[in-house]
Parts: sequence; structure tokens; C-alpha cells
Amino acid sequence: MSNEQQHHQYDGYDPYGQQGQQDPYATQTWQADTWDTQYQPVADATYLPPQGSHPLPPEAPAPVAYQHYQQYETYQRYEPAPEAAPEPAPAPVADPSYTPPTTAGDARITDAQRARAEGRSPIIDPGMQPAGLTAVLALLLAGAAAIGSYALLVPLVLLQAVTAAGWFRLNGMWPARQGIALAFAGGVTADIALLAVSEQYAPAALIGTLGVWVLLTLVLQLRNRASADERMYGLTATITSAALAVVAAGHLAAKPDAVTVGAVAVAVATLARALPLPTAVSVVVSLLAAAGSGIATGGLTSIGAPGALLGLAAGVCALIGLRVAAYDYPSRFVHMTAGVALPLAAAAPAVYLIGRAIA
Repeated sequence: MSNEQQHHQYDGYDPYGQQGQQDPYATQTWQADTWDTQYQPVADATYLPPQGSHPLPPEAPAPVAYQHYQQYETYQRYEPAPEAAPEPAPAPVADPSYTPPTTAGDARITDAQRARAEGRSPIIDPGMQPAGLTAVLALLLAGAAAIGSYALLVPLVLLQAVTAAGWFRLNGMWPARQGIALAFAGGVTADIALLAVSEQYAPAALIGTLGVWVLLTLVLQLRNRASADERMYGLTATITSAALAVVAAGHLAAKPDAVTVGAVAVAVATLARALPLPTAVSVVVSLLAAAGSGIATGGLTSIGAPGALLGLAAGVCALIGLRVAAYDYPSRFVHMTAGVALPLAAAAPAVYLIGRAIA
């Protein structure tokens, strides 16, 4: 092999003009003429070519950063692509009536609490249990009215007591023993006045009792040393509660047959309203049931067919009472007091007036 071929071999250069594979351990030498005629330093004999020549000094090592970049490129070239993370399983759809379970206790909230958190005022109807108690109390009124005035007095006093307590609790005023006692006393006083006077003076007895109790409530509130707002709340709640208790005494002033027809109509309308139906359908069914019960009960008494009108009017008043008892965050205590008593108390004026007109 000639010297020229040997030089080409160690320079990694193809003698036919093509770039060959360069030996990483071969020492590069300068093959052209140079101005420097001095002797070139000799490299390690292990890497010298077979013939005598003057090799170049060894190359300086590549910078550390460049070596790291080459290593990173090699790693990226052979590193397999990461597998896609599996999609998480969809969370189970929870029952909208309950909140997600927690380890801190029962996290379920009532409809009133949820509405308060959302900034709205819910209307929650009393339900079937208060409606059942209303029906029982109404049937007691209907049966006692057929017996006599003094028999009617027993369920009527119970109705007035529940009305007074329920109205104070409905307005968020609890405990209010003095106000409840004052309102209940007004209802009992109206009962006594109705028993003491003749039938024609019944309206005057009711109005007179209510006027006296309004004046008494004003005097008591003037002696109260609470703030002006608290005194105003107490005044309005006490007067309204006393008025409802006195109005409930209208059952005692009405015709006994009218009380029977009206009480049965209230019982039927309240039970029908508690059925799990849409609101509009429930109202229509309640009114139709009240009118139908008026016809049926009127046929058993001296009222007759006009009992449909009395039953319908009593049913309307009962639904109004239920609506008031369902207003603005009612509690279970409100439902079991105001929700029970207000339908019957609100129906008393209709029973008295329409009963007088058709009897």
C-alpha cells in the first residue's frame, strides 16, 4: 500500500472522492504544505500510522454542555413515548335531593336550608301529617257542633291555643309565652262573650273583644323596654295572633249545621291538598273535593244543596291558611301548629257569614 493510500485511510477519506467512515481513534494529520517546517510533536505511539509522519496534536474534548446535549438527544431518540393516562371513570350521579357523603357527619340539608343558602325564600307545604291532624280536629268540631255549644267549646279552645302558639312561631318569635298567653286569653274571652250574649249580638261580641285586646296589647308594649324594632314585631305578632284566636270563635257563633258542613269541607280540602300532585292540580282537586263534601254533608243536614257553596268557600279559606303556614322557612313546629290550626281558623268567617245567609 502506497504512502498516499495510507494517508487517505487514516484520514477517513475515500481515495475515489467519497467521504468514508472516520475512525474515532485515528489521529488526523496535515497533508498539505505548511509554512511551519518545525518538527511536530508526536502523539502516543499507539495511535500513530504505520509510516513516519508528523501528526497533529490531539483534539480538545468537547465542552461538557455539548456532551450533555448529545446524551439528551440520544435519550430522547430511544425513549419510548409515554403512554396516555387512562381517562378517569365518570363520577356516579348523586341523588339531587342529597348532598355528597362526608366523614364529618350527616351532611343532608332540608329544603329550607338549601333555599336559604341560595338566597331564596321557599314555600314548603305542611304535608300529610299536619293535614291528618287538621282533619281530626275538624271532625271533632263537626261532631261537637251537632251536640251543642258547650260541647263545641272543647275542640274550639284547643284550636285557639294551637293558633296562638303557631302564629308566634311562624313569625320567628320563640319563646313568647306572654304573647301566646295574651292571644289565647283573647280567644277564650271571645268564647265567653258569645256564650253570654244572644245570637244576634255575636258580631258585636267578637269585634268588642278584639278591640279590647288590641288596646291591651298596645299598653303592654309601651311598658316594654326593648328596642323599637322588637316592640313593633311583638305588637304586630300579638295583635294578629289575638285576632286569629278571636276569629276562630266564629265557629261558636255560627249555625251548628253550617259548622258541620264547613268543618268537613276543611278536612277534605286539607287532605286533598296534601296529596303528591302538581300545585295547580292539587288546588283544583282540593276545591272540587270541598264543594263535593259540602253537597254530601249538606244533604245530611238542613243546609241542603247550598252546602256546595259553603263547602267551596270553606275550602278556599283552608287553602289560604295552608299557604300562610307554608311561607318563609317554616319549621316542623310551625307545620304542626300553624299548619294544623290556620285552615280551620281562617274558615270561621266563611262558615259564619255563608251559614247565616243560606240557613
